Amino acid sequence: MSGSAVLKYDESKIKTLTSIEHIRLRTGMYIGRLGDGSNVDDGIYILLKEVIDNSVDEFIMGFGKRIRVKLNDKTCSVRDYGRGIPLGMLFECVSQINTGAKYNTDVFMFSVGLNGVGTKAVNALSEYFMVCSYRDGKCRKIVFCRGEVVEDTTEETKERNGTYVEFIPDTEIFGTFSFRDEFLEKRIRHYAFLNSGLKIQFNENTYQSENGLQDLLEHEAGDEAVYPVFYYRESTLEFAFTHTNSYGERYLSFANGQYTSAGGSHLSAFKEGLLKGVNAYSSEKFTGDDVRDGIIAAISIKLKDPVFESQTKNKLGNSDIRRDIVARVQSEIEQMLHRDTVLADQLIYKVKANQKLRTELLSVKKKARARAKQTAIRIPKLKDCKIHLGSAHKREEESSIFLTEGMSAAGSLVASRDVYTQAVYALKGKPLNVYSHRRDTVYKNEEIYNIMRALNIEGGVEGLRYNKVILATDADIDGLHIRNLLMTLFLHFFEDLVLDGHLFILETPLFRVRNKKKTIYCYSDKEKTQAEKKLGKKAEVTRFKGLGEISPEEFGQFIGPDIRLEKVGIDRIADISDMLSFYMGKNTPQRRQYIMENLR
Repeated sequence: MSGSAVLKYDESKIKTLTSIEHIRLRTGMYIGRLGDGSNVDDGIYILLKEVIDNSVDEFIMGFGKRIRVKLNDKTCSVRDYGRGIPLGMLFECVSQINTGAKYNTDVFMFSVGLNGVGTKAVNALSEYFMVCSYRDGKCRKIVFCRGEVVEDTTEETKERNGTYVEFIPDTEIFGTFSFRDEFLEKRIRHYAFLNSGLKIQFNENTYQSENGLQDLLEHEAGDEAVYPVFYYRESTLEFAFTHTNSYGERYLSFANGQYTSAGGSHLSAFKEGLLKGVNAYSSEKFTGDDVRDGIIAAISIKLKDPVFESQTKNKLGNSDIRRDIVARVQSEIEQMLHRDTVLADQLIYKVKANQKLRTELLSVKKKARARAKQTAIRIPKLKDCKIHLGSAHKREEESSIFLTEGMSAAGSLVASRDVYTQAVYALKGKPLNVYSHRRDTVYKNEEIYNIMRALNIEGGVEGLRYNKVILATDADIDGLHIRNLLMTLFLHFFEDLVLDGHLFILETPLFRVRNKKKTIYCYSDKEKTQAEKKLGKKAEVTRFKGLGEISPEEFGQFIGPDIRLEKVGIDRIADISDMLSFYMGKNTPQRRQYIMENLR
């Protein structure tokens, strides 16, 4: 090999990045995923969260009881009425990493933003970023473009003390994106529930809570609560819980006001303390499954030095707090049960019902597993992929499984899929309508049992093998019915899979419009009309009646990088029962009337 072919490696090849350059180059290190706004964890929501966190920190420290948040298309703004950032350090606080007052525990004792990165990341990743600090009759305003200063002025003002931030996420980083109000509303509700007395105005709506996590659980559980919410609060620990008649466990955990969606040491300590408290009161030896099946609980802690798993702060890692939280939760729950024996009796009745069901299920589980072994070592109708969720592989979040009707559609999917990240499960006919069925149905019905095994969710969503469970059914009456039956299955027996954002619907084209030069796939009548205008009157129009009609070559386009997915979302647990009762219950006359009134 000649010397000219070898890349020259010397001092000129060593590069030092500014903090702004590093944030823009390694965005994932600071805000996690990018996304287009269709997922609640997408980066654009993290940017807004980082700004709101700073305003909430002011409230926590006793300054400013109101925050105003506005969203106008792609422009976000946050105004608080706290102390305002010191004018002389305003530039450094929003543009230089590791600068801020959050390191000083005399100023911010229980802050969310502890690493001096949050607002700087928002600045670096915005095509427009403006910050105004109002402080003692003066206002300093600085405008940035992608981290570079455009304007810096100081003037007199009559505005109340506080900080105003306005920004537009950078399309060079995030591409085409759009905000979804429902994601922001849920996050803002959490802020209000976690900070009693704080008033947050989001566009035209105002959110405020006086009873903290008790209000949160009453909102989430609604009429589904088996007994009134147990609630405890003091300066650094707050928790609430009740039971519903749903299956599985549902937790909302927070550390210093940050929603830790992946839990952590504080949540595991709460679970242990709850079990010990119930057993100590009842003098029984219930298992964790007995006590926690059907539970909905929330826990919030405040600590000076939180250790989060990453910049996105979705899991708490402080192991030193575990013993103290276990002891405090156990003691408080035991005392609460002794103080209110009527409520305690309702709780113990529910736990004993769980224990009875668990005992009955043991023999059913054994029979189901024996039947599965006799049928086949591998799960029938499953074409698995190679990378699974939880494998620590860099592509694990791409891992998905298509639940599709019949072998014809499955054949096209199998032929065109990515074998590394896309699995296919072929359903045999229509699944059972499980609404109002008991848990033993999961083990008695072979199809449902095999779906549960394929997803590995028997022990809960923690064991889920795929990040996305995708319903791929025909766009006809039968396909829509199968889709509803599958959604009912997951919402009834495995609601956490839906609530945690793992269930999706595959959108496939209804029409193909083409001429000799170009082919356009259309997902609606409106798109079809536009395509016909574009390609002319002689364009050939094909209506896809089922997935099996789409060739593998075509299907590869619809499940590749441009895949269209619609997430199945539920705002709160209380909504599930009413929805399933209406759409899947035995109220056929009311449903028929509803359909007739809403036909288009």
